[in-house]
Amino acid sequence: MAGRLLGIARHGRPRGPIETVEHLHVSIDGGLDGDFRGAVKPGGKGRRQVSLIRKADWTAATAEIGVEIDWWARRANLLVDGIDLFETEGTIVCIGDDLKLLITQECDPCSRMDEISQGLKTALTPGWRGGALARVIAPGDIRVGDPIEIEIGDT
Repeated sequence: MAGRLLGIARHGRPRGPIETVEHLHVSIDGGLDGDFRGAVKPGGKGRRQVSLIRKADWTAATAEIGVEIDWWARRANLLVDGIDLFETEGTIVCIGDDLKLLITQECDPCSRMDEISQGLKTALTPGWRGGALARVIAPGDIRVGDPIEIEIGDT
């Protein structure tokens, strides 16, 4: 099953401004270049290095509450389309030529979502609609438009 990378976003500090980019490097130790969440802390597991959200899930959640909001307001790093990548910890997401991400857990929506628009947290809650978190297991350069493939991991 092949999909496509539709967007890349990063933020350099908690609650900092979101920057969307067309391409960047993703490393095992640092995650997305320029994103504060990617650095693995000493003794840490890096379970939250990269966050992903499916376009269909974001569209459904915002439609449910009757608003149009840019996907990056979710503060996710990667917007993906055309794949079923969530609801299974241990799934491996391959983006572009080299990058491999291991899905570690659901990205539960926080109360900040209701600061963006009332009801958004609830709309993002069912069925991993809020996205997934991942750890980088193979580094790589990614670009908007890159193909995405799914593997099932052995974690």
